[in-house]
Amino acid sequence: MLRWIFFLVLFGIIDLYAFQAFKTVVKNNWLLILYWLITVLVIGNFVFHYYGFNRSDGFTQAHGYAFGFLIALLIPKMVLLVVMFGEDVFRVPQAIYRYFTEGDTAKGNYFAARRQFLSKVALGIAAIPLASIIYGMYRGKYNYKVLKYTLSFEDLPEAFDGYKITQISDIHSGSFDNIDKVNYGVDLINSQQSDVILFTGDIVNNSADELKPYIETFSKLKAKDGLFSVLGNHDYGDYIGWGSKEAKAQNLIDLKNYQKQIGFDLLLNDSRFIERNGQRIVLVGVENWGAGGFKKAGDLKKASVNVDKDDFKVLMSHDPSHWEREVIHDDYHYHLTLSGHTHGMQFGIEIPGWFKWSPVKWRYKYWAGVYKEMEQYINVNRGFGYLAFPGRVGIWPEITVIELKKAVKEV
Repeated sequence: MLRWIFFLVLFGIIDLYAFQAFKTVVKNNWLLILYWLITVLVIGNFVFHYYGFNRSDGFTQAHGYAFGFLIALLIPKMVLLVVMFGEDVFRVPQAIYRYFTEGDTAKGNYFAARRQFLSKVALGIAAIPLASIIYGMYRGKYNYKVLKYTLSFEDLPEAFDGYKITQISDIHSGSFDNIDKVNYGVDLINSQQSDVILFTGDIVNNSADELKPYIETFSKLKAKDGLFSVLGNHDYGDYIGWGSKEAKAQNLIDLKNYQKQIGFDLLLNDSRFIERNGQRIVLVGVENWGAGGFKKAGDLKKASVNVDKDDFKVLMSHDPSHWEREVIHDDYHYHLTLSGHTHGMQFGIEIPGWFKWSPVKWRYKYWAGVYKEMEQYINVNRGFGYLAFPGRVGIWPEITVIELKKAVKEV
């Protein structure tokens, strides 16, 4: 209860400043009433869905939208708070000075009036995140981007020069609310005509049932050398309550069966060889391994038991912290690792080839795109779906296409 009181008091303080900017510019009483009506409805909806909320009960689309609308309301008002508070940094000293120098001549009104120009500027600035968040919730979450990379390796078998991999990750089928958009995304994946499709985990949010409405959709995925997948932290059913251990175990069995129906060859600490003209590369897939409190079921040694040290290896591991903590230091040398998990936080600023930023960089060193360490590469996919916040702002859903090239050895 105390945290809810704190939340409402804090929001009230923010709104005190935000409304001052709004009423300085807007003189229409109906618009002022609409301001408060929207505020009360959004906060009320958020409290309704989250008061007494237990994560183990399951996170629904309604929870996501309640959170999303709160963010859409809160961030612009925080912008107004910063600007209006900045103005008060000057207004308060002026009021104190007038109190002691003007006395009764000021007639008790010591504060200078809010400047309309500054309020207009504040509202204009606040409109940017408001529009961005609304766009992100309405269209951004299905604004699929195909990102293409060419990676060169001296020890790539010649038969695989030009080999194309399409990676998708973090489908989170329980979050989808528009099957036509998802169908479009699947068609876009197939249109890349890659040799193999690799999925790097989190096909659901909580339970296998979330995937059932989309089995037919994802069954359309096709690649010459097949579809391969691994599990992510959300796929184990760890984030909701189950009536029994048997029910949770059955959920994981169902999830594996649904992936098989789609056509995925699910690698559970295992490997598969792809051969061409007497040469081969190996796909290695580990179960989820994540730093911190995440499940550490991934076993790199077990997954590679049938792999030769000199094989060209493509590793699928859901969480990029696994690559940082264990993979790049392994003497087996995993040429390319494919991960996801971070979603790029679904929020950030990207100018391709120039600038990339998201708050998630403070949690993960490798959080989006291609990185190289110790002559090994990792691609951290930004995710095909979305989770919690029902949208994406600046960090769009991603389909990655990686072309492997044979590099010429330097003499």
